Amino acid sequence: MASTAHRPPRTATRRRSPTAPPRSFLWIRRIFLTALTGFVLLPVYVMLSSSLKPLEDVSGTFHWLPSELTIRPYLDIWRTVPLARYFINSLIVAGSATLCSVLIAIFAAYAVSRHRFRGRRVFTITVLSTQMFPGILFLLPLFLIYVNIGNSTGVALYGSRGGLILTYLTFSLPFSIWMLAGYFASVPRELDEAAYVDGCGPLGALFRVVVPAALPGIVAVAVYAFMTAWGEVLFASVMTNDTTRTLSVGLQGYATQNDVYWNQVMAASLVVSVPVVAGFLLLQRYLVAGLTAGAVK
Repeated sequence: MASTAHRPPRTATRRRSPTAPPRSFLWIRRIFLTALTGFVLLPVYVMLSSSLKPLEDVSGTFHWLPSELTIRPYLDIWRTVPLARYFINSLIVAGSATLCSVLIAIFAAYAVSRHRFRGRRVFTITVLSTQMFPGILFLLPLFLIYVNIGNSTGVALYGSRGGLILTYLTFSLPFSIWMLAGYFASVPRELDEAAYVDGCGPLGALFRVVVPAALPGIVAVAVYAFMTAWGEVLFASVMTNDTTRTLSVGLQGYATQNDVYWNQVMAASLVVSVPVVAGFLLLQRYLVAGLTAGAVK
């Protein structure tokens, strides 16, 4: 029997889908995204390169490639100013404000989304309308209120972490309630009814069914509250003292009357950004909505 010559299999040409965008659009999108990525990463590179330079190189003409690399600025940032104390203050204030904001918003949003009561619409509109006013409008009233409370009751709110936490709650809590109320409303009510059938009460249905189903919205609210408290400057510069100062205000300590330690400023800015970046990387999978899809069949 004559052996047939081995022939390579014919590769079928890959056909483009009729709905696929044209190739020119794909190339334009790639070029645009590449330019946008470079535009976003350029300041990060400037911060990183400046934080690894001696002060003499940073104070002079900027060079894209550092002539000398040193980690000295990352060691000096802890001695030039009490950065560790500022870091602890920011963690306590931002973490406490986030925890209180999320807990209160969960109960308030569940009541608004699941129950009908007198004044519900007025309450929702009032909560949302507070976002229209700039924060500086409340600076002087809150300052006077804290000072008067301290003088009359002895409770030191001005210059304390507790007063700063209450201040941040006035900004993050209204938005958190409004956002979670809309998210809880998207959770099917059949989940609550199924929990009631299984013997759960309102609180049991909330924490065993609704909260796990609305976890992406809760995480988004927590990230918003933490970011609001972590990077706030206006109220932190007025409501704190040398003991309770936070990072956003403490970074000003690297600027003295004689000089500005730019390399330490850049190093401290990168160190300050670590908790926020790490939080986003750890919680990014929870920020995708749609966990409730298909929960009720």
